[in-house]
Amino acid sequence: MNELVVSTDVYVAPEEAYEFLLDFPRYERYTEYLDRVSRTHGDGGPGSRYALRFAWWKLSYTARSEVTDVDPPTRIDWRILKDIDARGAWVIEPYDDLPADAPDDAGEGCRVTLEIRFDADSADSSSVSLPPLVSFGWVLDRVKSLVAEEAERVVRRAVADLEGRERDVRLDVRDRAESL
Repeated sequence: MNELVVSTDVYVAPEEAYEFLLDFPRYERYTEYLDRVSRTHGDGGPGSRYALRFAWWKLSYTARSEVTDVDPPTRIDWRILKDIDARGAWVIEPYDDLPADAPDDAGEGCRVTLEIRFDADSADSSSVSLPPLVSFGWVLDRVKSLVAEEAERVVRRAVADLEGRERDVRLDVRDRAESL
């Protein structure tokens, strides 16, 4: 199982960060590879399902995800429903005291973490229509290298939206996988 964890400080109330992250359809604005997110079932809470339309190179794919659990305002758990064993969570940890490097106008803050766990070997090669002479292994290797880059981009862009301005965002990135 591969694991990727990206976290950063966000200077808004934990409740605001939670509500923002629960709005899954807005994620399409944060990555160049996610064309569209549609809620297919539910209200955003447990059992809510989404269709996430990805496009990269000459490929397109619709992932089906489900919110599996929520613990407002600290956690949103999700999983991919088919074609790969993948799951993750958004974790929001409130600060009692803001970090020393917080902006002067920051009133509240929290640590926001995106956790992603996936088994690349579980990917279903029949789920993507490949061009002639292109192997599924080649595609999988390229996509795995994009996962960390895209997770970082998503977190940076989400922070700018949450706080209402762009700023230098220090990300802590940790991956535990020999193949990521």
